[in-house]
Amino acid sequence: MTFADLLRPEAVLLSPPAADKWELLERLADAMVASGALPADRRDEAARALEERERCSSTGMERGIAVPHASLDGLADLAVAVALLPGGLDFACQDRAPARVVVALLVPRDQKLRHLQTLTEVARSLSDAAFQERLLGCGSADQVVALWRGL
Repeated sequence: MTFADLLRPEAVLLSPPAADKWELLERLADAMVASGALPADRRDEAARALEERERCSSTGMERGIAVPHASLDGLADLAVAVALLPGGLDFACQDRAPARVVVALLVPRDQKLRHLQTLTEVARSLSDAAFQERLLGCGSADQVVALWRGL
């Protein structure tokens, strides 16, 4: 199952209000719950895992991309969420640019290979500047999901 297969409209945040990356990580965990990918009783644990990973080392990459990710024990499957921030948000990216596309991943701890495969898949998709701009131009969560699926 690919990242695109996992992405649901309920897990897509268009210009979410967030004062900083910590608040955005909370909103992304909420979106995973809203999409049904994460049980509600694991929401706080998931948000903490994303925050702890981010405190260890920023997941901000380059060219406006951040991919916060963490592993959780006992998770049934990958949980994913996307935030599109046309105005950008400081995510301590390597090139110091604000993050405009943030993709969050929670992966079952016992699926390390899948974790790496999904990170690679997301990074490959987002390395295409035209794809990234089309994402930022989407007017709805359904459009984001359709674009990611290549529809």
